Amino acid sequence: MEFNENQTAAIAAPKPAVSVEKPELINGSHALIRSLIAEGIETIFGYPGGAIMPVYDAIYDYQTEIEHILVRHEQGAAHAAEGYARVSGKTGVCLVTSGPGATNLVTGIADAIIDSTPMVCIVGQVASHLLGTDAFQETDVIGITVPITKWNYQVTRADEIPEIIAKAFYIAGSGRPGPVLIDITKNAQQELMSKAFSYKKCETLISYRPRIAPKQDQVEAAAKLINEAKRPFVFFGHGVQIAGAEKELLQFIEKTDVPAASTLLGLSCVSVDHPNYVGWLGMHGNYGTNVLTNQCDVVIAIGMRFDDRVTGDVSRYAKQAKIIHIEIDPAEIDKIIKADAPVVGDAKRALEMLLPLVKENNHEAWRAEFKKYDVIEDEKITQPELAPTTEKIKMAEVIRQLSDKTKGEAVVLADVGQHQMMTARYYQFKKPGSFITSGGLGTMGYALPAAFGAKVGAPDREVVAFIGDGCFQMTIQELGTIAQKGLPVKIIILNNNFLGMVRQWQQLFHQKRYSFVELQNPDFITIAKGFGIDGHTCASRDNLNESLDKLLASDKPYLLEVLVEKEENVFPMVPTGACVADIRLA
Repeated sequence: MEFNENQTAAIAAPKPAVSVEKPELINGSHALIRSLIAEGIETIFGYPGGAIMPVYDAIYDYQTEIEHILVRHEQGAAHAAEGYARVSGKTGVCLVTSGPGATNLVTGIADAIIDSTPMVCIVGQVASHLLGTDAFQETDVIGITVPITKWNYQVTRADEIPEIIAKAFYIAGSGRPGPVLIDITKNAQQELMSKAFSYKKCETLISYRPRIAPKQDQVEAAAKLINEAKRPFVFFGHGVQIAGAEKELLQFIEKTDVPAASTLLGLSCVSVDHPNYVGWLGMHGNYGTNVLTNQCDVVIAIGMRFDDRVTGDVSRYAKQAKIIHIEIDPAEIDKIIKADAPVVGDAKRALEMLLPLVKENNHEAWRAEFKKYDVIEDEKITQPELAPTTEKIKMAEVIRQLSDKTKGEAVVLADVGQHQMMTARYYQFKKPGSFITSGGLGTMGYALPAAFGAKVGAPDREVVAFIGDGCFQMTIQELGTIAQKGLPVKIIILNNNFLGMVRQWQQLFHQKRYSFVELQNPDFITIAKGFGIDGHTCASRDNLNESLDKLLASDKPYLLEVLVEKEENVFPMVPTGACVADIRLA
């Protein structure tokens, strides 16, 4: 077969190369930010530093997609992320550098684990080849945080980042929520991934399978005890809010007509004016709720963990009652109080399963028992607090007036101490998701940054923080964060020039030996104005109403300092180690 000249040339000529596009390869820092965006994260609270600087360089390119809020101290980042998570129901995120940046998060992480707050903490770390050499700002943050996180992990390669971030958010937000820490070495932040970026949300893990739906036989056993009870008593806690089970809780208590009391973190899940709501449990809770704990025949504990502040002396706590414990974390079952009918699962799902099994009932006579104790408490404590004859303003009247002016619907934060207990007692919560405080850890300095985070998470709600003069000075620098962002967080300092709760204990149990509890405070209003935040001091009862109106009318951050009675005590009170039925009224 013969070929002409043109055919021969065509066969001999090389074929043109096929163009193959190489996948776009990004570095670990960009992969991290893209992962957060893919996870639906809109806000990060953080503070930059050397070991996390590549990530901050990457954030510069994504400022229209994700907001970074610069705090003034890393502890403030953790508490702001907590406040954001508590009010929004989303997972809070904080971003800090290695060494002291990471260790400054530890208090906030410990706070989040004990109060079941979902949070992902991302921290920088020295390069992999420097690990273990005591390099500049190297700290074993993984070892430090093992006891206070649900999970932590050290990333040493860029390729790990998308999968690890997906796992972090799944673990933090599922089951019993809590904090997760991801430690990312600097080389992992800087190096290119070996393949194109892709992100898939984590929906299950073989090694981690929290039970959501309780076992049917557990629910049926609980329903049998409820239906047979003559004096049943519901205790509801933070787990109800976490599960979004407020509606189901209302349906349950209304169908069964069972009286219901709240733990500290359960406050606001049921409106205070609901006929079945009988008050607040615990050391400074209501008189009747504590005394009648030892007279009920069935306790229905929902999303609470029998903290020692609720139980007092465990050996004398509700010994006459059968215990139903609805709890998503199986480790809490039988840990403190033995359950006769444990129900392991999500509070919302458990109540949904219980509702068709429980009978409609009438416990009007039993509920009336609580009213008898309310009358005594009102006469001996509540009315003297709300209508005092003393010259100095009392904390209770500030809180109740603020409650009235906000119709019980504000997001209220309380720091830790006497003002915290007074806020729990005297703010009249009407709307779910309205009370945020440090419960299990009792972290002074919590409220100021948490209030800012809460306002970011709920910009359309009024956010008011009650803070003691001692607590305020723990995180006072976060006024700078609030001022820079400009969100109208309302701050009320209840100033008694004491570490009030410690002073109360020293008065009652240490013969008034006031050891290092009196404070020489600065001029808080001048400091606030130095940050660019307006405010004023109220020293007279005659000016209190006008002062609160001025606070609430401001469309900017505002600080109101109220000078309150110096040696005021919080009652009722169950002394440490006492039985709940031995609650003191004075």
